[in-house]
Amino acid sequence: MPVDIAIAIYQNSKMANTPAKICSSSQQVREASSSSTFHPSLWGNFFLNYQPPTASKRALMKERAEVLKEEVRKLIKGSSEVSKIVDLVITLQRLGLDSYYETEIHELLHTLYNNDYNDKDLNQVSLRFYLLRQNGYDVSSDIFVHFKDEKGNFVADDTTSLLNLYNAAYLKTRGDKILDEATEFTTRRLKSELEHLKPPLADEVSLALETPLFRRVRILETRNYILVYETKATRNEAILELAKLNFTLLQLLYCEELKHVTQWWKELNDESNLSFTRDRIVEIHFWMTGGCSEPHYSLSRIILTKMVEFIAILDDMFDTYSTTDDCIKLAEAIYTCNESAAVTLPKYMKDFYLYFLKTFDSCEDELGPNKSYRVFYVKELFKRLVQGYCKEIKWRDEHYIPKTIEEHLEVSRKTVGAIEVACISFVGMGDHITKGTFDWLFTHPEILKSFATLSRLSNDIVSTKREQTGDHHACTIQCYMLQHGTTMQDACSKIKELIEHSWKDMMNEYLTPADDRQTTVVARTIIDFARTADYMYKQSDSFTVSHIIKDMMSSLYVDPI
Repeated sequence: MPVDIAIAIYQNSKMANTPAKICSSSQQVREASSSSTFHPSLWGNFFLNYQPPTASKRALMKERAEVLKEEVRKLIKGSSEVSKIVDLVITLQRLGLDSYYETEIHELLHTLYNNDYNDKDLNQVSLRFYLLRQNGYDVSSDIFVHFKDEKGNFVADDTTSLLNLYNAAYLKTRGDKILDEATEFTTRRLKSELEHLKPPLADEVSLALETPLFRRVRILETRNYILVYETKATRNEAILELAKLNFTLLQLLYCEELKHVTQWWKELNDESNLSFTRDRIVEIHFWMTGGCSEPHYSLSRIILTKMVEFIAILDDMFDTYSTTDDCIKLAEAIYTCNESAAVTLPKYMKDFYLYFLKTFDSCEDELGPNKSYRVFYVKELFKRLVQGYCKEIKWRDEHYIPKTIEEHLEVSRKTVGAIEVACISFVGMGDHITKGTFDWLFTHPEILKSFATLSRLSNDIVSTKREQTGDHHACTIQCYMLQHGTTMQDACSKIKELIEHSWKDMMNEYLTPADDRQTTVVARTIIDFARTADYMYKQSDSFTVSHIIKDMMSSLYVDPI
């Protein structure tokens, strides 16, 4: 079945109605972010109306996809030249197809790592370095020293080589001085050349300057790159057709998940009075999908979406809506995770709390007897979270500003929700995730700590002005201003440097041998969630003011490829 027929089936299965058209103008964004209340949902009950294709139609689509997978597998196995291996694997990864060929790609990367290559070609050296480090190979950055002239500048003859060096340089660790220099040099050169470039190279350079390739959310990169790959004269038709069909099947799955979590959210609202909180269930699913997008992570996405919705509600309660006394009562109830604790709570908290406990029970049922133990770790995460919230309330009520940014981060990196997101993402995964995995994560290893730091600092940069309009504890930016006697602008510049340090620290852990970091999937998943944090806080707080990401959400869920 050709892909155009498959997509026609997909289009016929989508919702008959469309989400409300909401302008994404900067004026609306400013109005929404400055308002004392959060803007309403951009999606409402849209996904409740989703009608999937019939089982027979879906079977046809999957059957065609399986045929194409084998065609591409033969292509992979027939690759032997270094330049072709590099191009093929990067293409498969950008198109979101690499998870189907993990064994074959591992063999190709092993070959690439051990075989000779042309170390005089900057473009090929950059691509090889990028690909190997992206996949956890600790290759030395010293190879780039050979490409510097007497003045210390990199010798690059064309824009493509500059671009690939730029992307490679962002896979740096602390101490990779040559890559810091490459980042500075290529950024300056690419910016100066951009106005003279024409599409599609101009588009690729512009996108890279906004977000380097390694830091892009993989599923969003897939959505965008399919259209780019389609225009390439060197494209492989089987790969292109498989990429389109695979993405279409993913959209169907995502819409089914959204129907489920929207119904769950509607039921929660019916049982609780949550009109004060941010109505962002679709945005949460979008965010979580960025961290674990593959089809076999469906249960992970569903559980994550529900748990992160709870985190958002608790954040709104502790941050802006509830009294200190009520917050303390709720924290004490969460410490027990027992229905009997509900009697001390005001009604709106009581109803929420009981549904909170009921959802834990349903998660245990979904996980089954062999994995239900994982819910214990989720409960522990929420206990630690509200403990941190209570500490921040104390700061707020006593008008206390931590004396150093590190003192602040000792609490605030635990309350941004990043640790909870990363740990809970593994709850719905397969048997490769064990009790030992969770025990290790609960020690807050460096890669998790760096991710939480990045998330906290990124959040503070874009949300400081909004949050400080009310009664709120001091953020890391204000703490840094007080500690060093700087302006907000200078403090923000320094915070951005600290974010870059966090990326380097994560990369250092990512390149550590797998035996020392539990499993490769853990490190890769944490890196994926770091990418989502970068995306969600790139322009503004896109979770709170979600007009900014509405078009991309439509591209991921609604618009046919």
